[in-house]
This record gives sequence, C-alpha cells and structure tokens, in this order.
Amino acid sequence: MSDTYLTVAQRATARFEVQGSEFLGHVAPVDTVEAAESFVAAVREGYADATHNVPAYRVPAGEPSERTPGSEPMLREYSSDDGEPTGSAGKPALNVLQQREVRNAAAVVTRYYGGTNLGVGGLARAYSRAVKDGIDAAGVVEERPHRALVVETEYDDSGTVRGVIESAGVEFDADYGERVRFDLRVPVAEVEALRERLNDATSGRVEIDR
Repeated sequence: MSDTYLTVAQRATARFEVQGSEFLGHVAPVDTVEAAESFVAAVREGYADATHNVPAYRVPAGEPSERTPGSEPMLREYSSDDGEPTGSAGKPALNVLQQREVRNAAAVVTRYYGGTNLGVGGLARAYSRAVKDGIDAAGVVEERPHRALVVETEYDDSGTVRGVIESAGVEFDADYGERVRFDLRVPVAEVEALRERLNDATSGRVEIDR
C-alpha cells in the first residue's frame, strides 16, 4: 500500500455550455463524509435556482480517529443523478474521480437547463466533462493521509503549545476563548510524535482530543 494518494489541490469551478444548457463543475478536497456532504449542501444552497446539482465523492469511510494508522482506508463512494435520467449524471461524475484515481475529493455538477434535451449519452458526456474540467482547474496533488486533532490548553501554556505546533509545520487554526483551542490537520504518521511533544512540553496539562 502507498502512504500517499492523489486529490485536488483546492476548490475550483469550471463552466461551459452544451446546446444552451450551462454546466458548472465544482470540486473540493475533503477528508471525511461529513465534509463532503457539507460541500455538497453548500453548492446546492448557492445554486438553489439550478435545474440539477449532481454530487459525487470518494472519501475514507468512518472518522479519522477510527482508522488504523498505516492501513489503506475503505473508501465511501457516492453519487446521485438528482433528477436526471438514471445513470446519466451521478455515475459518469463519479467515474471521473475513479479514473483519475482522485480521492478525498467531492464534486458537484450544476446544470441550468437550456431547453434542449441532450439524451443519456449527451448528459453523461457533459457531466463527465464538468468534473474533468473542475479537476483540471483545481490541479491534482499527491497528499499524505491526515488526521484532525483538537488541542485545548489554558492561556499559561498556550504559547508553548503554539510553538510546538508551529515547529511541527502542520496546518492549524487557533481560537482564543475561555481556553485556547487549536484545530490541527496532522499527517497520520506524525500524530503520535506530536502528541508526545505536546505532553512533554506541558507536563501533561494539554488536552488532546481525537
């Protein structure tokens, strides 16, 4: 098994027309089913006036904390035709993610009907193209499996904790409320070492969830 995988580099949208119908292919990197569903819901809300918003995604099944480090996660693959003829939209969209070997990614194809029926074959080509164009616009990168960690500490230790996190070079967001909370995205292979560093630096006073 490889410890890397391909995913989209960023959120992106590609747009084109086919016989009067406008298609927009939206893609985004996501690490969980929940994040994928949130992206799909956001696109549907943002394009609520569209004729169809067809989703497809490939993400690891289960929560990151439930997965065994060093093992290839089971993938949850999902698509829906969202009212288009059966097999003409969702499956072609998902097939592109599979053929490009892209995972930890979600796609939604928005269609504004232009008055001309495209037929099952025409729809399949259009929905496939929308995802392909979206992926091309976003770019594909090689990524390592990551896990979300939530770190909480009192203000007295917050500077020390932030220093350890920054020196580890991982992505994080900080929230300074009653306590200080850091939301981290850590490569799976580095999780345990970072846990140890944080506990050592604070003599075990830091709280680490997930």
